[in-house]
Amino acid sequence: MIDGHMHLEFGELSKAYVYEFINEAKRKGFDTIQILDHTHRFVEFKPIYENLRVHEIQDTWLQGKTKFCDSVFDFINLMKEIQQEETEIEVRYGLEVCYAPEYEDFLREELAKYDFDFVVGAIHSIDGVLYDMNFSKELLWDVYEVNDIYKRYYQLVMQLIESDLFTQLAHPDQLKLFNHYPTYDLQEIYDALAIALNKHHMKAENNTGIHYRYHHEDIGDNEQLLETLKKHGVKMITASDAHKPSDVGTDIDIIERKTMN
Repeated sequence: MIDGHMHLEFGELSKAYVYEFINEAKRKGFDTIQILDHTHRFVEFKPIYENLRVHEIQDTWLQGKTKFCDSVFDFINLMKEIQQEETEIEVRYGLEVCYAPEYEDFLREELAKYDFDFVVGAIHSIDGVLYDMNFSKELLWDVYEVNDIYKRYYQLVMQLIESDLFTQLAHPDQLKLFNHYPTYDLQEIYDALAIALNKHHMKAENNTGIHYRYHHEDIGDNEQLLETLKKHGVKMITASDAHKPSDVGTDIDIIERKTMN
């Protein structure tokens, strides 16, 4: 089994902390893990968050102690050192990039500087407004029509894929986390998404974090999306989105068979 998405976000960049994730994965029977962090941990990527600062509450969030507190080079050097050791399971390292089209040129230039095993692209904001925070209700969901939010979200996802910057798409339907849904069928969008993923040689996550982190009833991707991705032969990867060692692999045993078969 593989857990293709776990974060060091709330711990230090240390060998001891990374091994907490490795040991938990071994205990739970995983043979491969992918360790990453959000770009907002690393000072090199500070410029791609400037569009969020127009809202004071988002600017305050960006001033938190876990934001822009490390260099991506320190993360890479740490993970390369660990890969030279006998970990018993395969340990890959990468980055979760918060994509916004206005920063695509910057990202292309910046990402070319680094050597990652994988690079995950994620949409966490819609035109400068985060959709997945407690304060997102007042900034986004209470301001715009749900249909319009979904339409724009999937436009951004398509731009992310077409950028050719990424090897993996993070939590493709996480927009549902607060149980807001459009009034129209998403099948046409899902088909286009699957075709684009194949064209650009990207994997799609089935990410269980939506369930145990946000208490959504779906354990990972919704059935319609998952079946569409599988119908088109999109390469899939199971992911827990663990933000602490104890969450490594959470619920992946439940989704592994229907995701990978």
